[in-house]
Amino acid sequence: MSQSQTTKLGRRQVIAGAGAAGALAAAAVALKPAAQGVPTPEPTAPPKPDEGGGYRVTAHVLRYYQTTKV
Repeated sequence: MSQSQTTKLGRRQVIAGAGAAGALAAAAVALKPAAQGVPTPEPTAPPKPDEGGGYRVTAHVLRYYQTTKV
């Protein structure tokens, strides 16, 4: 065998090995069992206002209204 054939064979083995390692890593992640007994935190919404439906005129709203005047 010439040296170029030996080098190509080595590169092919490295590339095949990298592909196999990637496939094994993907399989390990897919088959990993989900953590049990750990509750997921639920987002808390601010309390609803008694009147007005939650719309508030704030400084940035007033600034927007100023930009829309013609």
